[in-house]
Amino acid sequence: MTQTALIRPAWTPATIALMVLGFMVFWPLGFAMLAYIIWGDRLDAFKADVNRATDDFTGAFRKNRGGMRATGSGNVAFDEWRDAEMARLDEERKKLDEMRREFDQHMRDLRMARDRTEFEQFMADRQANQSKAKKGRSVPEIDG
Repeated sequence: MTQTALIRPAWTPATIALMVLGFMVFWPLGFAMLAYIIWGDRLDAFKADVNRATDDFTGAFRKNRGGMRATGSGNVAFDEWRDAEMARLDEERKKLDEMRREFDQHMRDLRMARDRTEFEQFMADRQANQSKAKKGRSVPEIDG
């Protein structure tokens, strides 16, 4: 890490000022800055360790063909049966997903029809109320 940066994990005037400002604004920010000053030079090693651990974890899933199936049991007949069953289950899942999409579309259509009916009823009631109000206002003038 470069030692000429303004904000670096060291006791510089800038980092001390940020730490004090952090404590004044919101105390966890001050502690975060203090932790960065004390342990910030270890961040590169920490990031490398985290990256290595996540790569190992995701690599295990890639080896298992998506994380759901084992690579092989050693029994060819069982492996063929398992692959056929997994393909059948995948096909069933696709059918269920399609049925779900169709049902969701049907429910949207029903909601839209109900909303349209309610809106048309509202507009009819509003027009009826407005026509009653106009009839109530149109009182003949009395000549005096």
